[in-house]
Amino acid sequence: MDKTTRMTDTIRWQIDRFEDLDIYKLYKLLHLRADVFVVEQNCPYLDVDNKDYKALHLQGYIGETLVAYCRLFKRGDYFEEASIGRVIVARDFRKYGYGHQLMEKAIELEESLLNETKITISGQLYLKAFYEYHGFIQTTEPYLEDDIPHIQMKRN
Repeated sequence: MDKTTRMTDTIRWQIDRFEDLDIYKLYKLLHLRADVFVVEQNCPYLDVDNKDYKALHLQGYIGETLVAYCRLFKRGDYFEEASIGRVIVARDFRKYGYGHQLMEKAIELEESLLNETKITISGQLYLKAFYEYHGFIQTTEPYLEDDIPHIQMKRN
């Protein structure tokens, strides 16, 4: 797949509860999360955190390739408010706007599926401007989560 193709490809979105993920989808999303959050970010912490059971898993595919992913939580399952987490775009698919599409879709689904308008996230500090673009406001000082600087942000 060349750069031109990537820029014009449309992502096919899928949303699944944990119990509805087949083993192939689960493998793809855990592989992507480990590839980025553990290997690429050199963060030797366990990604699987027992919160996957409560999450809705938003997956973005181009063909059979998982290119974007995040978890959606209703209020009380992660934070007091609803939450979006594990926001990720595969390395070879960055810089094409797929991260923005992912956040737009995640916010839309929080509102339409979960009837949630207040969303809290724990975002990596270097992505602050990205989240601000999507209406999030920093609400805490930076803190370390798995040795990576994070900030809590909220969107009303």
